[in-house]
Amino acid sequence: MNVTLSATLAANEDIARRRRAGERILNLAFGEAGLPVHPALRERLAEASGENGYGPVAGSAHLREAAAGYWARRGLPTDPDMVVCGPGSKPLLYALLLVVAGDIVLPMPSWVSYAAQAGLAGVNPIMVPAPPGEGGTPDPDQVTGAVLHARAQGRTVGSIMVTLPDNPTGRLATPETIRRLVQVARDLDLTIISDEIYRDLVHDPGAPFLSPADIAPERTIVTSGLSKSLALGGWRIGVARLTSHALRDRLLAVASEIWSSPAAPVQHAAAYAYTEPPELVERVTASRRLHGVVARAVADRFARAGAGVASPQGGFYLYPDLAPLRRFATSAEVASALLERHGVGVLPGTAFGDLPGNLRVRVATSLLYGEDEEQRLATLESRRPLDLPWVAASLGHLEKALAAFTETRRFAAWIPATLAPVTP
Repeated sequence: MNVTLSATLAANEDIARRRRAGERILNLAFGEAGLPVHPALRERLAEASGENGYGPVAGSAHLREAAAGYWARRGLPTDPDMVVCGPGSKPLLYALLLVVAGDIVLPMPSWVSYAAQAGLAGVNPIMVPAPPGEGGTPDPDQVTGAVLHARAQGRTVGSIMVTLPDNPTGRLATPETIRRLVQVARDLDLTIISDEIYRDLVHDPGAPFLSPADIAPERTIVTSGLSKSLALGGWRIGVARLTSHALRDRLLAVASEIWSSPAAPVQHAAAYAYTEPPELVERVTASRRLHGVVARAVADRFARAGAGVASPQGGFYLYPDLAPLRRFATSAEVASALLERHGVGVLPGTAFGDLPGNLRVRVATSLLYGEDEEQRLATLESRRPLDLPWVAASLGHLEKALAAFTETRRFAAWIPATLAPVTP
């Protein structure tokens, strides 16, 4: 089995190595929330540090009840018995691929690990482009044909994945798209897996958000976690809202052989977080605002340089098209040039299942908040975060890099084709 290191993790390690060697690199490749842990969560973790037993495979009753309440407050009544907790939503998603039968329809582009996990689970991904201007959802108008074609070849297709809002595009599927996708899923008898780990980071809290579980709870599994909204990536905790006891039993059987149970102290802190006390609601609100301000500022730099970029709507990502800036054959060449020649780390669209000739890259903006906890907290609390010296310096670095990138394109236009360093 040919398994390689996750593209995001590999890029982050490469950038860290370059920085240690003295290179000045702007890290726009790694999707970490980039903010400090709230003191209240540290306190809850510390007070449970003596809990060293395995605990229930499904997670503690306290955490499952708290997660059920979280979803209920968002209009999804949830039985705590239908909640399973794991060491991050990532292993939960992988375990679900092992227990939900058949191949899976994925949006193109989509998060790097969806297709990779499908391969590990022996599942074939069916890549379907997202609707124009949206992200995280396969185009409903193309799903039926793709699934029927796969089934005509003898393949079993059992599920479809959505991400709300999306990584890598930072866009949010419209309610109308979700309604049409749910109808397609019903017609084709597909289970929907809805990854909603960025749900609480939709930049505009008044924006219409529709989960497939709102209209098709009987066939929609929802996963979430605290890695993004509360910057607890290193703590590794995730939750899944399931559709049946039979599915729950199959998932727990897999979980019992892979992770046994999530870390008890982390569960204790997560249970507190999912009750949404005022201080954590305030932290999420501040984080959402900061992510939106900085993501839009970075998008503006790309747009002013001539890239095509849709305004980010959630999380801390954007997905600019750099084809107007310079002639390259693949997005991998674009990403390599930005890193090697201009000191900007991004991920090529091919890492997200995009076609190589689409010169799009995934840009993560959340590591621009500072180099240490003091700076990051100051950025979070600032009313004008873009004016802080370390944020302004990073944005300046990006502007200069994109200007140089664009200028190189202009110069290359004068070079005879036989001498040009790149090809169309």
